[in-house]
Amino acid sequence: MCVSADLPFAAARFGGAEGLDQVVTGSTFRSSFGDDYGVVLVDGPTAGLMFRAVVVLDTDGTVLYTEQVPEIRQEPDYDAAIAALV
Repeated sequence: MCVSADLPFAAARFGGAEGLDQVVTGSTFRSSFGDDYGVVLVDGPTAGLMFRAVVVLDTDGTVLYTEQVPEIRQEPDYDAAIAALV
């Protein structure tokens, strides 16, 4: 699942354009998701935007891996997230 602050149709269009057919997209537009999960930036010029964050769950819902990227321009460690699945 990919959760985005984009409008729902924009998030879905991105997934289609990138060939992410197996990825369910969700939108946080007009929701409290960012506040509920503690991923809203509160200081500086990017205040109000959300951190990039990765959460990997197993089929039982057990959290296997989490990462909250400290710099908005930084990519998460995708290799570590994938490694948590094997």
